[in-house]
Amino acid sequence: MLPRVKVLFENGAIGSVIPSPDKVLGYVCTGATVAGKFILGTAYTLRKFADLENNLGITTANNANIVKLIQDHYTVAPEGTETWLIGCANTVTLEDMVDKDLTHAKAMIDAAGGRIRGLIVARTPAEGYTPTITHGIDADCEAAFVKAQALGVWAEETKKAPIFTIIEGRSFSGTASALPDLTLTSYNRVGCFIGDTVSNTANACMGLLGGRIASIPVQRHLGRVKDGAIPALNMYIKDKKVELADTESIHDKGFITLRTFVGRAGYFFSDDYLATLVADDYRPLTARRTIDKAYRITYDTMLQQLLDEIPVNSNGTMQLAMIKAWQGLVENAISLQMTANGELSADVTNPKDRGVECFIDPTQNVVSTSLITVRVRVRPFGYARFIDCYLGFKTVTS
Repeated sequence: MLPRVKVLFENGAIGSVIPSPDKVLGYVCTGATVAGKFILGTAYTLRKFADLENNLGITTANNANIVKLIQDHYTVAPEGTETWLIGCANTVTLEDMVDKDLTHAKAMIDAAGGRIRGLIVARTPAEGYTPTITHGIDADCEAAFVKAQALGVWAEETKKAPIFTIIEGRSFSGTASALPDLTLTSYNRVGCFIGDTVSNTANACMGLLGGRIASIPVQRHLGRVKDGAIPALNMYIKDKKVELADTESIHDKGFITLRTFVGRAGYFFSDDYLATLVADDYRPLTARRTIDKAYRITYDTMLQQLLDEIPVNSNGTMQLAMIKAWQGLVENAISLQMTANGELSADVTNPKDRGVECFIDPTQNVVSTSLITVRVRVRPFGYARFIDCYLGFKTVTS
C-alpha cells in the first residue's frame, strides 16, 4: 500500500491562504450542441448569465432549458460567482448523468480539478418522452439517487473533493402520499427538489435552488427567512400554487420543496434535508457542506505531514511536542478558514474555544504500525426549525 493520508467521516456525534470556493456548483443538464461554441460532454465555466450567449452561443432558441437554469441561478447568486456547466443529449437519463462510470458529471468534476462543491442535475427529455411513475415521481429520479451517492463517495475517496448532488424531482404526480419516504434511505450526499415557477411542468426550478446555495456560506440554511423570499412571482407544486399544495407532506417524505408563511409575501424553501435517515448527522445540507469543507481543510493540512520524520519515545509513540504541534496545525487551519468566517459555532464566552477539536492518541505506536489516527471534531450551528411562543394577558397581580 502506498503511503497516504485518509480522512474518515464519523457519524452519530450530534445528539489556507487562498479563499475556498465553497459556492462553486456544477450544472449537469440536457442540451443541444451549438456549432463551434457549445459541445455536449464538455465542461464550461460561467461567471454571469451573459456568458451563456456571449461565450457559448446558448439562447432560448437553441437551449431554452439551459437558459432558464442559468438565468435563475444568477438571479439569486451574484455575478462573478464561478459556475460550471456540462450538457448531455436529451436521451441521457438522470441516472446516467450522475453515474461515476460514465463521462457526464464525472467529466465535469475532473475538469474542475476539485473546485466543485455540489451538483445540480436537471433533465428535459426529447419530446414524446413518457416517464415511468412508480412512487409519485419519474422512476429515473430514484435510480439517480443510488448513482449520485456513489459519485459523491468516489469524489471524496478518489479526488479528495467531496460533493453533494441535488436531483430534479421530475414529473411529480401531485400526490404527496405516493412519494418514496426518503427518510428511510441512506443517501446523505443526495437531495431531491420538487417545485417550479411554471404550472404543471415536469421540471423543477433547479436554477433558483442552485443560486440560493451558491449565494450563502456553508453553515447557512437555504430556507432562512432573513435572507428574503425566492425571487419569483408565482411558484407551483404540479398544477397548484404553492400556498394551496400539500407541501408539508412532501417535506415529511424528505424532499426539498417550497412553502409560504401567513402574513409574509413570497415563497421560501421548505428545508434543506438530504435523502437519508433522520438520525444521520449529515442529513441537513448545512451539515453536509460544513463537514465537507472541514474535510478538505483537514486533508490539505495532513497531506503536508505525509512521510515526514516523527520524533518518537522509547516505546515507539509520538513525542508530546509533536502531538501538540499536529493538533495545533489542524485546529488553526480550520479555525482560520471556518470559525473566523462564522461557519462553526464557537463559545464566545471562552476565548480558547474555536469550534474545533483535534485529538491524537499518545499511546499509538508509530514505529511498529506507521499509522497515526487523528480525530477531528467540529461544532456546527443549531437551527430554529421549531419555535413555540406562549402568549397571554398580564394582569396587575400576575
